[in-house]
Amino acid sequence: MSGVSRRRFAAATAAISVSVVVLLFLLTFGFDGQRVDAEREIGLGSEQHGSGSGSGTNRKLLQVDEGTSSSSSSPDRVGEGCSKDDIVVHQGATPPLPSGIPTYTVVVLNLCPSRGGCAMAHIHLSCGAFSSARLVNPRIFRRLRVNDCLLNDGRPLPSGSSISFQYANSFSYPLAVSNASCIRSS
Repeated sequence: MSGVSRRRFAAATAAISVSVVVLLFLLTFGFDGQRVDAEREIGLGSEQHGSGSGSGTNRKLLQVDEGTSSSSSSPDRVGEGCSKDDIVVHQGATPPLPSGIPTYTVVVLNLCPSRGGCAMAHIHLSCGAFSSARLVNPRIFRRLRVNDCLLNDGRPLPSGSSISFQYANSFSYPLAVSNASCIRSS
């Protein structure tokens, strides 16, 4: 090989090596500098459902004080057999808009275990100063005031059901259930 060919070969080898290192870095730490976590990518991370539980499960165990019986003590219950903790919010990134604005899909689930059914209505989410570059159907989700958003136009979300919507913003909003009413089915 001539001197010029060796230099070209060395430059090509160096460029490929740098590209591989950059690709491995991006795959390891993500494109935004944060470590990629499979649960977070699909919206199942503990910071997504607001319970603070790091176990990845959707159920929150209730603790009973030693001085009380379990039948008389259910601290977060809205009505008989209902709890706002049965409403779980999952949020995950989805492909951006053509303009490059990131989009997010939110899924809200009613995981109430009651056999008699426990639809939850008037579900309010804490949502900061929520806004979206993509129109969100106000019957599905709308901001009433700062840090107060209404889900499903206040209508009941039956046990075992879910509702979802997408929004677009340069960052995701932390969404968590702040209030809900239990509707017992007859």
